[in-house]
Amino acid sequence: MPIFYDAATRSFRLDAGNSSYVMRVDPHGFLLHLYYGAKISDSDLGYLALPFNTSSFCPNPPGDPFGNFSLDNQPLEYPAYGTGDFRTAAVAIRGRNGCISTALHYRSCEIRPGKYSLPGLPAVYTNSDDEAETLEIVLEDDLTGAEVHLLYGVFANTNVITRAVVIKNTGTAAFSIEKAASAALDFPTMDYDLIHLYGQWAQERRISRESLSHDIRVVSSLRGSSSHNHNPFAALVAHSADEDHGEAYGFSLIYSGNFAIETECDSLDSTRLVMGINATDFSWNLDPGESFATPEAVLVYSQDGIGEMSRTFHKLYRYNLCRGEWKEKKRPILVNNWEATYFAFDDDKLVAIAKDAAELGIEMLVMDDGWFGKRNDDHSSLGDWFVNEQKLKGGLKSLVDRVNALGVQFGIWFEPEMISADSDLIRSHPDWCLCAPGREMSIARTQYVLDMSRADVRDYLFDTISGILSQANIVYVKWDFNRNLTEAGSALLPASQQQEVFHRYVLGLCELLDRLTSAFPHVLFEGCSGGGGRFDPAMLYYSPQIWTSDDTDAIERCRIQYGTSMVYPASAISAHVSACPNHQTGRSTSFETRGNVAMAGAFGYELDLTKLTDEERALVRKQVAQYHAYYDTIQNGDLYRLVSPFENENFCAWEYVSADRKEALVTFVVPRCRVNFTSFVRMKGLDPNMRYQDVETGRIYFGNTLMNAGLNLTAHWKDGDSHIYCFRAVEN
Repeated sequence: MPIFYDAATRSFRLDAGNSSYVMRVDPHGFLLHLYYGAKISDSDLGYLALPFNTSSFCPNPPGDPFGNFSLDNQPLEYPAYGTGDFRTAAVAIRGRNGCISTALHYRSCEIRPGKYSLPGLPAVYTNSDDEAETLEIVLEDDLTGAEVHLLYGVFANTNVITRAVVIKNTGTAAFSIEKAASAALDFPTMDYDLIHLYGQWAQERRISRESLSHDIRVVSSLRGSSSHNHNPFAALVAHSADEDHGEAYGFSLIYSGNFAIETECDSLDSTRLVMGINATDFSWNLDPGESFATPEAVLVYSQDGIGEMSRTFHKLYRYNLCRGEWKEKKRPILVNNWEATYFAFDDDKLVAIAKDAAELGIEMLVMDDGWFGKRNDDHSSLGDWFVNEQKLKGGLKSLVDRVNALGVQFGIWFEPEMISADSDLIRSHPDWCLCAPGREMSIARTQYVLDMSRADVRDYLFDTISGILSQANIVYVKWDFNRNLTEAGSALLPASQQQEVFHRYVLGLCELLDRLTSAFPHVLFEGCSGGGGRFDPAMLYYSPQIWTSDDTDAIERCRIQYGTSMVYPASAISAHVSACPNHQTGRSTSFETRGNVAMAGAFGYELDLTKLTDEERALVRKQVAQYHAYYDTIQNGDLYRLVSPFENENFCAWEYVSADRKEALVTFVVPRCRVNFTSFVRMKGLDPNMRYQDVETGRIYFGNTLMNAGLNLTAHWKDGDSHIYCFRAVEN
């Protein structure tokens, strides 16, 4: 079993795959974190705790006024604020005395089969109880009556440990939680690089890698969502770590709201990482008998480089986070009408696109923004979820039936969390907006944000969306979210609870999504937020694919999708062939390259099929055939990043290897050529003793040749050129 407890030394060892995680209750009753890394066999690692107090400025705990023990230099498993540890805290509780000092001592533990769940919050799950065990450790604060339950989900056969915290008020008076992180980790060294993913709209998830230094760094969002700007992910990796070698620790938060990942390096050259809900503008009142759960943090360890860390996240999120029939069901090739028509469409135009889709082998038409209310531009009607029959003259069912008659499935776009300044809904319910009483509301894209913390708002959205989905054979929903949260207050809550609104918003969103996905289990939900502004694990729990970026330019997508792959699997990465010149960058790229880059995800088209040339139509048919031929290897295989577009301006490459290692695909893209440049690429992940045939040339190589000698891809490439190389195993 993966969890071991030694009662004599009060030591815990968690063995997750090839990794171990060790804690110990010290003689003062504090829970110390002593080790996380490659698998070990000892549980009692008390000798790793520091045996001294560094200075008189490091206070001793009560009851040990002259000892050598100080919380300020010990590796604490869940550090509390205000009682002697001056480093970044994981938890802070304000009691009825008004003080925020918190002291947590060990009380008990429980080990049980299976993995814990978090009611009301998305979390990783097991497909059978023998996949994981749960450790629950209870810490307590005697003064406030706070019980802090530390939850650990330990996977037996993969290097994954999940963490979450439940705080219970067992006292006689209310207290407020001022900070409640999901996980904290202390490392005895600062010899790491910090990797995180940053960006902006249309340039999401670029890779930052910098050495740690003596400071406090914060990767965070205060936008009400995970955001385009920062992703709820970070990694600490050895300075020498690359894709294939070295230690890497990955941390991913399953949360779609304000978050913070804090790293602090102290005077002893040790490192603390704390991740969870952003404590800025957060407070949660907890009455006696009530409890509060944090989002889940996922910890992944790799001693075989950054690439292995990513592949562990990919498998976990593909099979233990995405849910329902679509987590493994083959995704349809779709065409979305947005860049084809924007708001200027009617039912006949959509049917014309669907007719061409059917002829080309495209399986679904998605009707994007503009089908409801009086929506002819982005100035009105969000919230008025009734069909505009001036556009869809026969109504929604008539349109869907016409599309289905062509053999094409039908999907639809919603932006449920928003409300237009010009809408029937806001005129009927002005108090349904997020608002700070007495302050004028900010506006973006002529829209406000609905207060998702309110049950009446969620009921309205459930009823209206359900009504639309029940009208016709709709099998796909694109769920959009196109502005950040401001004036995040609620007309229903008292002043003392206004700092709960950001988190209550997320809880309300999760509740609504859970109701809808349960009511419509056969519908494929796709997440979207102006592209990749909410590309996070929490949304994957409800929507197994997410629109990766509004930037559909193939060259830019090489970077965006490469960075996204640091955490997220290909099955989650929605990627489309769009019109040319590209609508975002104005760049012209070949139809082949647009298809080759989009093939690295949930594949589709974002253009007007009725305007394609005969040559382009032939290329669509070829791409459709490739999608079906390569689907299993790309969607369910292992990804190997070969050449980074962030580090090489001339070319980039990535590879997918099937689970049985009998097929491998190498995608090679030349964003910017230069005169007489050479390009050699070593493949990865193959069976060294297996023979592989290049499907295009017929040449046969041993796997070890392809991985060690590599491929010589030197040719007269031009800007924007690309190619997919397919290798299949042959009998020896």
